[in-house]
Amino acid sequence: MSNFEKIKGLINAPFTPFYNDGEVNYEPIERYAKMLYKNGLKGVFINGSSGEGYMLTDEERIKLAEAWIKARPSKDFKIIVHVGSCALKSSKMLAKHAESIGADGIGAMAPPFPKIARIEELVLYCEGIANAAPSLPFYYYHIPAFNGAFLPMLELLKAVDGRIDNFAGIKYTFESIYEYNQCRLYKDGKYDMLHGQDETILPSLAMGGAEGGIGGTTNYNGINLVAILDAWKEGDLEKARELQNFSQDVINVIVNYRGNIVGGKRIMKLIGLDLGPNRVPFRNMTDEEEARMKQELDAINFFERCNKF
Repeated sequence: MSNFEKIKGLINAPFTPFYNDGEVNYEPIERYAKMLYKNGLKGVFINGSSGEGYMLTDEERIKLAEAWIKARPSKDFKIIVHVGSCALKSSKMLAKHAESIGADGIGAMAPPFPKIARIEELVLYCEGIANAAPSLPFYYYHIPAFNGAFLPMLELLKAVDGRIDNFAGIKYTFESIYEYNQCRLYKDGKYDMLHGQDETILPSLAMGGAEGGIGGTTNYNGINLVAILDAWKEGDLEKARELQNFSQDVINVIVNYRGNIVGGKRIMKLIGLDLGPNRVPFRNMTDEEEARMKQELDAINFFERCNKF
C-alpha cells in the first residue's frame, strides 16, 4: 500500500449550488470554501450524496471539481472528489481528471444500480476506479442506506489488502460503531477510517483512535463539530458531550425537513449563502416549511452557534 497521510480533522461534504432553473451555479464556491476553512474544516469531499452527485452530468462534475480546486483557500485544504457512477467508464474518466487537476484524493460509493451484493463485485468496482488514478488515495464511501450495499466492511479491507495499492480507507456512514472500530483496528490501523455520521462523533472518539471524518451537517454546524474533537483532545468530556448533544439537536430539526440534502441546504440560505434549490426528484422546501424550520432552529439558539462568514 502506498504511504498516504491519514486525514486528521473534519472534511465537509458540500452542497452543489444551483440556479432556480436547475443549472449549476459555480459563482458561490469561492466564498463557500473560505467559510468552511474559517470554521475549522480541513477540506471538502465534493460531488457526493450531499452534492447530489448522481444527478450531475459528467461535464458538470468535471467543472465542479475544477471550481473547487481553483477556490482552494489554503494549500493544506484537501479536495477529495467523489467519482462513483453507475457507469464504471465514467468513474474512471472522472478519476483520471481528478488526478490531472491536482485533487488530493478520490472516492466512490457503490452504485445504486446494479445493486452490488458480494464483496468481490465491490472489489472489482473499486479496483477499476482506483487503478485509473494510481497516484491518488482512494476511499470507499460506505453508505448502504443509499445503495443497498449492506456488506461487511472488515471483509472489504481484507479483500483489498495487497490487491489495490492506493486503497486508503473507508468513509464510513453507517450505524455500527462496533464494525467501524473493528475496521479501524485492522492490522494496527493500516487503513484510514473516516467517520461519516455527525451524530456519533464522540462515541467514535471514545472507542479510541478516530482522527478524521467527513460530515454533511458540517456545512452549517462545523464549528461545533470541530469543537467536539478539540474538547476531546483537551480531556473536557462534559464540553464534548454538550457539543455532541447540541449537534444532535440540530439533526433533530433537519430530519423534519427531508434531511440534510434538502433541509440542510436550505439552512445555508438562512446563514447567508443561498445555494439554490435541489434537483428533481428531490422535493424542495416551501417558504412555510422554511419559516417553521427557522423557528425550530431559533429555539435551540442555532444561529448564535452556527458557522460564520
